[in-house]
Amino acid sequence: MDTMNATPSDAVQGGPPTIPTPPTDPRSFDSFASFYPFYLGEHRNPTCRRLHFVGSSLTLLCLAALVATRNPWWLLAGLLCGYGFAWIGHFGFEKNKPASFKRPLYSFMGDWVMYRDMWVQGFKNLFTA
Repeated sequence: MDTMNATPSDAVQGGPPTIPTPPTDPRSFDSFASFYPFYLGEHRNPTCRRLHFVGSSLTLLCLAALVATRNPWWLLAGLLCGYGFAWIGHFGFEKNKPASFKRPLYSFMGDWVMYRDMWVQGFKNLFTA
């Protein structure tokens, strides 16, 4: 059976019933360390992760432009880049609601930890190939 395109009607008849797992409420975590695995689970789609990476990179460029020009519009541009790309990734590809709506600080921290992890993994792949 093609598990990538399977539907509930393709399930084996007579097997144990599957109980759907209720979605985890991001507000239930009491530390960033316990939140981060949930955060990564909300970013399984590679396109979503790539869009986060692009948005975070553009945000850093906007912050550099803010410092260089002292023009406050760059702050708005940075926020639009960061959240815009991330939300396109979530709504368009990941098909979930960003955790930033319920856990903004942990989600913001998760964005930057994942960004760092993507850079580190990229360098590891570059030097081990």
